[in-house]
Amino acid sequence: MTDPIAPQILIVDDARDIREPLGQYLRKQGFRTRLAAHAAEAREILAEASIHLVVLDIMMPGEDGLSLCRWLVAHNGPPVLLLTAMADETDRIVGLELGADDYLIKPFNPRELLARARAILRRAPPEAAPPPSSKRRFADWTHDPDVMKLTHEDGRSIDLTTAENRLLAIFLDQPRTVLTRATLLDLTAGREAKAYDRAIDNQISRLRRKVEDDPKNPQLLVTEWGGGYRLVANVSEAN
Repeated sequence: MTDPIAPQILIVDDARDIREPLGQYLRKQGFRTRLAAHAAEAREILAEASIHLVVLDIMMPGEDGLSLCRWLVAHNGPPVLLLTAMADETDRIVGLELGADDYLIKPFNPRELLARARAILRRAPPEAAPPPSSKRRFADWTHDPDVMKLTHEDGRSIDLTTAENRLLAIFLDQPRTVLTRATLLDLTAGREAKAYDRAIDNQISRLRRKVEDDPKNPQLLVTEWGGGYRLVANVSEAN
């Protein structure tokens, strides 16, 4: 009998001959599992169940796995292990850049998937810390983490994604301090730094496009070569 508090894995794959045997195998290994044949069914399960890991096929009819992965990352969803065909190298890279935690090429050995799933679950924090609830001012910007928004002194308002909101809050907590990629990964998602340096670099690039006058020549979020990134601004509480 499966432990009722064991981690629950959602398997999303339109191929019945993959998702059902895989679900059965993972249950035998002590996990709870839920199965979905497409993204819409997965969203319904995610809305009502506590899911700790999503095993997600990229190639599905209707909404594909990359779209669902993007939605999960934007909404601070559970970690994602992508299933991909051998030829889909571009999709694998895009998936990792979107924030997926790992990928596995089909056909795969269930034991390898089990090992990767366990590794992801070990890395994942129980719950990501929420950003501060108070508004803060830096340079010409005011950050309101509760509504995930930046407001410029000239009246412009810019929406932030969940990942951008959390990342900016971390820089505002430690202005003028060099934060390495490993530190940023630990603080944002508790994930393994070596595998996801590119994910942090891409988040920084997106954030720069929103706060910098010239993103290609950043003056606020600067790169410390060999070290990481630093917010070059004073930070104060905003009313």
